[in-house]
Amino acid sequence: QSYGASGDQSRAVAAGQKADILHLALEPDVTRLVPSLVAPSWNDNRYRGAVANSVVVLVVRKGNPKHIKDWGDLVKPGVTVVTADPISSGGARWNALAAYGAALRENDHDTQAAFNYLKAFFQHAPTRPSSARDALTLFSKGYGDVLVTYESEAIYANNHGEDDDYVIPKDTILIQTVLALPKGASKAARDFAKFLYTPAAQQEFAKVGFRSVIPSLVDKKAYPKPAGLFTINNFGGWATVVPQFFTPKTGLIAKAEAG
Repeated sequence: QSYGASGDQSRAVAAGQKADILHLALEPDVTRLVPSLVAPSWNDNRYRGAVANSVVVLVVRKGNPKHIKDWGDLVKPGVTVVTADPISSGGARWNALAAYGAALRENDHDTQAAFNYLKAFFQHAPTRPSSARDALTLFSKGYGDVLVTYESEAIYANNHGEDDDYVIPKDTILIQTVLALPKGASKAARDFAKFLYTPAAQQEFAKVGFRSVIPSLVDKKAYPKPAGLFTINNFGGWATVVPQFFTPKTGLIAKAEAG
């Protein structure tokens, strides 16, 4: 098994790393492998390839000493943010889109105001690890005041010895992690992929902090729906988002990171 930043994993498979099943943080990391290694029909199911969901949350120190309640608090003086690098990390791309989308909603869809918020956000995040897990490790070592990450990562940390609090912002994005089978996948791999969509498997995802893709299985007390939850479709889908936000040097993220 191989774990790591979603983009790194995708690039490794593209370069020849063997894989029976791909479970990646975002759709473009799969579509990079289409059609040479993954069939164009990889997401032809009722969930459009998503196998486990989450939302972007704000992890804070126990007792929330900096009084972090929403996105605006992250850019106040004296607050240091930890988020992964959007260049290598799928999780960080979700984080950046969550921050930008929330700022759009707070500013009546003023794109310049949302971009200005994104610049301030990155100014408060001077250290950006290569993956969501590396960002969690850095925060766990005492660096920073708030970690922007998956809800599932926050739950994972607290299930493995950490004692932090986390805040679900009013406006945040639905993270949809995706599953794909490479061409020529074995029967065992196909059977396992099919199993992952069963209630039994989806309940296992829930036990470790993910939200089920089966709506009736989501425990609304454990996983409350944010009032302003939005999805990648609110930005026009990944085909629109990647060139607009993540093109090196000219995308909104590169410009915001440059200040």
